[in-house]
Amino acid sequence: MSAIDSDHANLAELAVSLGHEFQRPELLVDAVTHPSLSGMERAGKRVGKVPTPGLAYERLEFLGDRVLGLVIANWLLERFPAEREGALARRLASLVRWETLSDVASTLDLGRYLRLSAGEAGSGGRTNGTILADCCEAVIGALYLDGGLPTAERFIRARWTSQIDRAASPPQDVKTALQEWAQGRGKPLPIYETMGHTGPDHSPRFEVRVHLEGHEPVLAQGSSKRAAEKAAAAEMLRRVGAPIDE
Repeated sequence: MSAIDSDHANLAELAVSLGHEFQRPELLVDAVTHPSLSGMERAGKRVGKVPTPGLAYERLEFLGDRVLGLVIANWLLERFPAEREGALARRLASLVRWETLSDVASTLDLGRYLRLSAGEAGSGGRTNGTILADCCEAVIGALYLDGGLPTAERFIRARWTSQIDRAASPPQDVKTALQEWAQGRGKPLPIYETMGHTGPDHSPRFEVRVHLEGHEPVLAQGSSKRAAEKAAAAEMLRRVGAPIDE
Protein backbone atom coordinates (compact mmCIF):
# COMPACT_ATOMS: atom_id res chain seq x y z
CA MET A 1 0.00 0.00 0.00
CA SER A 2 2.91 2.40 0.48
CA ALA A 3 3.09 3.00 -3.26
CA ILE A 4 -0.45 4.36 -3.39
CA ASP A 5 -0.72 8.10 -3.03
CA SER A 6 -3.59 10.48 -3.67
CA ASP A 7 -3.08 14.13 -4.43
CA HIS A 8 -3.54 15.04 -0.78
CA ALA A 9 -2.68 12.10 1.46
CA ASN A 10 -1.15 8.68 1.47
CA LEU A 11 -3.91 6.12 1.12
CA ALA A 12 -1.93 3.72 3.28
CA GLU A 13 -3.11 5.85 6.21
CA LEU A 14 -6.71 5.36 5.13
CA ALA A 15 -6.21 1.62 4.81
CA VAL A 16 -4.99 1.54 8.41
CA SER A 17 -8.12 3.44 9.50
CA LEU A 18 -10.23 0.92 7.62
CA GLY A 19 -8.44 -1.94 9.36
CA HIS A 20 -7.65 -3.78 6.14
CA GLU A 21 -4.52 -4.42 4.06
CA PHE A 22 -5.60 -4.35 0.43
CA GLN A 23 -4.44 -7.10 -1.90
CA ARG A 24 -5.81 -5.04 -4.80
CA PRO A 25 -4.93 -1.49 -3.73
CA GLU A 26 -6.31 -0.04 -6.96
CA LEU A 27 -9.77 -0.69 -5.52
CA LEU A 28 -9.12 1.85 -2.78
CA VAL A 29 -7.82 4.34 -5.33
CA ASP A 30 -11.04 3.99 -7.32
CA ALA A 31 -13.12 4.28 -4.14
CA VAL A 32 -11.77 7.77 -3.42
CA THR A 33 -11.70 9.00 -7.04
CA HIS A 34 -14.48 11.45 -7.89
CA PRO A 35 -16.08 11.19 -11.37
CA SER A 36 -14.84 14.70 -12.20
CA LEU A 37 -11.21 13.52 -11.97
CA SER A 38 -11.88 10.15 -13.56
CA GLY A 39 -13.25 11.89 -16.66
CA MET A 40 -10.08 13.90 -16.99
CA GLU A 41 -7.91 10.80 -16.66
CA ARG A 42 -9.93 8.95 -19.29
CA ALA A 43 -9.39 11.91 -21.60
CA GLY A 44 -5.65 11.54 -21.14
CA LYS A 45 -5.23 14.53 -18.84
CA ARG A 46 -3.44 12.69 -16.10
CA VAL A 47 -3.69 14.30 -12.66
CA GLY A 48 -1.68 13.02 -9.72
CA LYS A 49 0.78 10.15 -9.56
CA VAL A 50 -1.46 7.10 -9.63
CA PRO A 51 -2.98 5.58 -12.77
CA THR A 52 -6.41 4.07 -12.27
CA PRO A 53 -8.84 2.14 -14.46
CA GLY A 54 -10.82 5.39 -14.71
CA LEU A 55 -13.97 4.00 -13.14
CA ALA A 56 -14.07 6.42 -10.21
CA TYR A 57 -16.23 5.46 -7.26
CA GLU A 58 -19.60 5.10 -8.96
CA ARG A 59 -19.55 1.33 -9.57
CA LEU A 60 -18.09 0.64 -6.13
CA GLU A 61 -20.70 2.96 -4.60
CA PHE A 62 -23.43 0.90 -6.30
CA LEU A 63 -22.02 -2.28 -4.76
CA GLY A 64 -21.29 -0.76 -1.36
CA ASP A 65 -24.86 0.46 -1.02
CA ARG A 66 -26.15 -3.12 -1.35
CA VAL A 67 -23.52 -4.57 0.98
CA LEU A 68 -24.30 -1.95 3.63
CA GLY A 69 -28.03 -2.64 3.38
CA LEU A 70 -27.51 -6.40 3.75
CA VAL A 71 -25.20 -6.10 6.76
CA ILE A 72 -27.38 -3.54 8.55
CA ALA A 73 -30.59 -5.52 7.87
CA ASN A 74 -29.06 -8.69 9.32
CA TRP A 75 -27.69 -6.75 12.30
CA LEU A 76 -31.11 -5.22 13.02
CA LEU A 77 -32.71 -8.66 13.08
CA GLU A 78 -30.15 -9.67 15.71
CA ARG A 79 -30.49 -6.52 17.82
CA PHE A 80 -34.27 -6.13 17.74
CA PRO A 81 -35.77 -9.65 17.56
CA ALA A 82 -39.22 -8.50 18.71
CA GLU A 83 -39.69 -5.62 16.27
CA ARG A 84 -42.00 -5.83 13.28
CA GLU A 85 -40.97 -5.24 9.70
CA GLY A 86 -42.17 -1.63 9.58
CA ALA A 87 -40.07 -0.57 12.57
CA LEU A 88 -37.03 -2.42 11.22
CA ALA A 89 -37.48 -0.73 7.84
CA ARG A 90 -37.48 2.71 9.48
CA ARG A 91 -34.30 1.87 11.36
CA LEU A 92 -32.68 0.59 8.17
CA ALA A 93 -33.62 3.71 6.22
CA SER A 94 -32.12 5.91 8.93
CA LEU A 95 -28.88 3.94 9.11
CA VAL A 96 -28.19 3.86 5.36
CA ARG A 97 -29.29 7.40 4.47
CA TRP A 98 -26.71 9.80 3.09
CA GLU A 99 -26.59 11.88 6.26
CA THR A 100 -25.47 8.86 8.29
CA LEU A 101 -22.95 7.85 5.65
CA SER A 102 -21.60 11.41 5.60
CA ASP A 103 -21.19 11.32 9.39
CA VAL A 104 -19.26 8.06 9.17
CA ALA A 105 -17.13 9.46 6.34
CA SER A 106 -16.29 12.46 8.52
CA THR A 107 -15.06 10.20 11.35
CA LEU A 108 -12.70 8.63 8.80
CA ASP A 109 -11.67 12.06 7.44
CA LEU A 110 -12.48 10.74 3.96
CA GLY A 111 -12.55 14.24 2.51
CA ARG A 112 -8.81 14.42 3.04
CA TYR A 113 -8.23 11.41 0.80
CA LEU A 114 -10.64 12.27 -2.02
CA ARG A 115 -9.13 12.55 -5.49
CA LEU A 116 -10.98 15.47 -7.08
CA SER A 117 -10.64 17.69 -10.10
CA ALA A 118 -9.41 21.19 -9.32
CA GLY A 119 -12.87 22.60 -10.03
CA GLU A 120 -14.65 20.16 -7.72
CA ALA A 121 -12.09 20.70 -4.97
CA GLY A 122 -12.42 24.47 -5.35
CA SER A 123 -16.20 24.29 -4.99
CA GLY A 124 -16.02 22.53 -1.61
CA GLY A 125 -16.06 18.90 -2.74
CA ARG A 126 -14.03 17.69 0.24
CA THR A 127 -16.77 18.75 2.65
CA ASN A 128 -19.77 18.02 0.42
CA GLY A 129 -22.01 15.63 2.38
CA THR A 130 -23.34 13.85 -0.69
CA ILE A 131 -19.87 13.24 -2.12
CA LEU A 132 -18.61 12.00 1.25
CA ALA A 133 -21.58 9.62 1.52
CA ASP A 134 -20.99 8.27 -1.99
CA CYS A 135 -17.30 7.77 -1.23
CA CYS A 136 -18.11 5.96 2.01
CA GLU A 137 -20.33 3.49 0.13
CA ALA A 138 -17.57 3.03 -2.44
CA VAL A 139 -15.07 2.23 0.32
CA ILE A 140 -17.47 -0.45 1.59
CA GLY A 141 -17.67 -1.84 -1.94
CA ALA A 142 -13.87 -1.90 -2.18
CA LEU A 143 -13.57 -3.70 1.16
CA TYR A 144 -16.11 -6.28 0.01
CA LEU A 145 -14.36 -6.96 -3.30
CA ASP A 146 -10.92 -7.18 -1.71
CA GLY A 147 -11.69 -9.04 1.50
CA GLY A 148 -15.16 -10.49 1.12
CA LEU A 149 -18.28 -9.97 3.22
CA PRO A 150 -16.56 -10.60 6.60
CA THR A 151 -14.15 -7.71 5.95
CA ALA A 152 -16.91 -5.32 4.91
CA GLU A 153 -19.11 -6.40 7.82
CA ARG A 154 -16.30 -5.92 10.33
CA PHE A 155 -15.84 -2.35 9.14
CA ILE A 156 -19.57 -1.58 9.13
CA ARG A 157 -20.16 -2.95 12.61
CA ALA A 158 -17.21 -0.97 13.96
CA ARG A 159 -18.32 2.30 12.41
CA TRP A 160 -22.09 2.01 12.80
CA THR A 161 -22.24 0.86 16.43
CA SER A 162 -22.89 4.35 17.81
CA GLN A 163 -25.46 4.94 15.08
CA ILE A 164 -27.43 1.77 15.78
CA ASP A 165 -27.32 2.38 19.54
CA ARG A 166 -28.46 6.00 19.28
CA ALA A 167 -32.23 5.54 19.53
CA ALA A 168 -34.21 3.21 21.76
CA SER A 169 -37.18 3.43 19.41
CA PRO A 170 -37.13 3.27 15.60
CA PRO A 171 -36.94 6.66 13.86
CA GLN A 172 -39.89 7.91 11.87
CA ASP A 173 -39.51 9.18 8.34
CA VAL A 174 -40.14 12.93 8.28
CA LYS A 175 -42.60 12.69 5.39
CA THR A 176 -44.62 10.12 7.31
CA ALA A 177 -44.45 12.30 10.42
CA LEU A 178 -45.77 15.33 8.52
CA GLN A 179 -48.54 13.25 6.96
CA GLU A 180 -49.63 11.93 10.34
CA TRP A 181 -49.46 15.41 11.86
CA ALA A 182 -51.78 16.73 9.13
CA GLN A 183 -54.20 13.79 9.38
CA GLY A 184 -54.35 14.14 13.15
CA ARG A 185 -55.66 17.70 12.68
CA GLY A 186 -58.14 16.90 9.95
CA LYS A 187 -56.05 18.52 7.21
CA PRO A 188 -55.50 17.23 3.66
CA LEU A 189 -52.26 15.39 2.99
CA PRO A 190 -49.17 17.52 2.21
CA ILE A 191 -48.52 18.14 -1.47
CA TYR A 192 -44.95 18.08 -2.83
CA GLU A 193 -44.16 20.13 -5.92
CA THR A 194 -40.87 19.68 -7.80
CA MET A 195 -39.64 23.12 -8.83
CA GLY A 196 -36.67 21.93 -10.88
CA HIS A 197 -33.07 20.88 -10.54
CA THR A 198 -29.63 22.28 -11.25
CA GLY A 199 -26.03 21.09 -11.32
CA PRO A 200 -24.17 18.41 -13.28
CA ASP A 201 -25.46 14.85 -13.64
CA HIS A 202 -23.00 13.49 -11.08
CA SER A 203 -23.97 16.10 -8.46
CA PRO A 204 -27.52 17.44 -9.06
CA ARG A 205 -29.51 19.69 -6.73
CA PHE A 206 -33.29 19.27 -6.69
CA GLU A 207 -35.69 21.92 -5.40
CA VAL A 208 -39.05 20.92 -3.92
CA ARG A 209 -41.87 22.90 -2.37
CA VAL A 210 -44.29 21.36 0.15
CA HIS A 211 -47.80 22.74 0.59
CA LEU A 212 -49.78 22.21 3.80
CA GLU A 213 -53.23 23.66 4.33
CA GLY A 214 -53.17 26.69 6.63
CA HIS A 215 -49.41 27.26 6.36
CA GLU A 216 -47.02 29.04 4.01
CA PRO A 217 -45.32 26.66 1.54
CA VAL A 218 -41.78 25.57 2.36
CA LEU A 219 -39.00 25.33 -0.23
CA ALA A 220 -36.01 23.01 0.23
CA GLN A 221 -33.18 21.45 -1.75
CA GLY A 222 -31.54 18.03 -1.83
CA SER A 223 -29.24 15.79 -3.84
CA SER A 224 -32.28 13.85 -5.10
CA LYS A 225 -35.99 14.49 -5.40
CA ARG A 226 -36.65 12.32 -2.34
CA ALA A 227 -33.95 14.06 -0.31
CA ALA A 228 -35.42 17.46 -1.21
CA GLU A 229 -38.92 16.28 -0.23
CA LYS A 230 -37.62 15.06 3.12
CA ALA A 231 -35.80 18.33 3.73
CA ALA A 232 -38.99 20.27 2.93
CA ALA A 233 -41.06 18.03 5.22
CA ALA A 234 -38.56 18.45 8.06
CA GLU A 235 -38.63 22.23 7.72
CA MET A 236 -42.43 22.25 7.64
CA LEU A 237 -42.51 20.16 10.83
CA ARG A 238 -40.23 22.71 12.46
CA ARG A 239 -42.47 25.55 11.29
CA VAL A 240 -45.56 23.99 12.84
CA GLY A 241 -43.71 23.09 16.04
CA ALA A 242 -44.03 19.31 15.66
CA PRO A 243 -41.36 16.97 17.08
CA ILE A 244 -38.88 15.59 14.57
CA ASP A 245 -37.23 12.19 14.98
CA GLU A 246 -34.24 12.34 12.65
